[in-house]
Amino acid sequence: MKVIKSVQLALTVFAASCVSLAASAQDNTLLGAGSTFVNPLFSKMFSQYTASKVNYQSIGSGAGIAQLTAKTVDFGDSDAPMNDDQTKKIGAPVLHIPMTSGAVVITYNLPGVNATLNLSGKDIADIYLGKITNWNSAEIKATNKGVNLPDMPIVVVHRSDGSGTSFIFTDYLTKVNADWAAKVGKASAVNWPTGLGGKGSEGVAGLVKQTPGAICYIELAYAVQNKMPFASIQNKSGKFIAPTLEATTLASNVEIPADSKVSITNTDNPKGYPIASFTWALIYKEQNYGGRSKERATELLKLLWWNIHQGQVDCAPLNYAQLSKSAVKVAEKILKSATYDGKAIL
Repeated sequence: MKVIKSVQLALTVFAASCVSLAASAQDNTLLGAGSTFVNPLFSKMFSQYTASKVNYQSIGSGAGIAQLTAKTVDFGDSDAPMNDDQTKKIGAPVLHIPMTSGAVVITYNLPGVNATLNLSGKDIADIYLGKITNWNSAEIKATNKGVNLPDMPIVVVHRSDGSGTSFIFTDYLTKVNADWAAKVGKASAVNWPTGLGGKGSEGVAGLVKQTPGAICYIELAYAVQNKMPFASIQNKSGKFIAPTLEATTLASNVEIPADSKVSITNTDNPKGYPIASFTWALIYKEQNYGGRSKERATELLKLLWWNIHQGQVDCAPLNYAQLSKSAVKVAEKILKSATYDGKAIL
């Protein structure tokens, strides 16, 4: 019964968001939906943008792609590039425009423990596989010498919705733990071996705060805003790295391919934080669809152009990394490829 009620509630929320988005479309508000990972930044950006109104629904990357597919929004946002199934279902070329990069952190609720924990990727994966089940296990003690770890069961928390943050997290675990790669893999929604599910970054953050012994992965901005502790993570060089802005920027300072689809988890940079990712705004390459006007398409392109230029000043104060110069150049070229009736908009 609980599962049925949860599904019914999710459908109700989704339907309500569609209604509100449809209403916004009638007053020429630009409509977006998707990633909760980027929501703190988008909330700030869109409050500063004055050329048009923007209504962004923080409903998860998977749901954002679903709304873009249904053509109920002007743009989606996802922390994972669209997969083959999503691309096939949408049935038209979709552009991926990088907006920023950010860190996914491992947060926890350990009463009486004030130290910052050190965790390896292998141990995190083993926790989520159900192999490591107690906070004072030998594996966690080995990377936290001198910390008085409690004899307390680990309560695993994960996202229950299709989530780009889950994709980033599982992409990382797949690279650092062969057992995880073989049994679970990477995706926006996976078959979690164990744990409690929460909807959205807000939902899992709330679960961790109210559950002693809990552990979860969330976007850095949510951890900071909610004053939640987070671990330093061992990177490929064997160093335990805190998810600072500098460390996230070092992880994202890579060569960006022409389509911008690149994974930056488990970075080779010895000072880089290993659980980081870009997030992408998603739009149809051909903007003349569903009765859209050229004016509306132009306003959308202007908004995204502003995001990758003037809007970048909002990144650092909210613990996101600004796009590198090379990433901005790639994003500009992608935006310039958007068309209306086959002709470039910008």
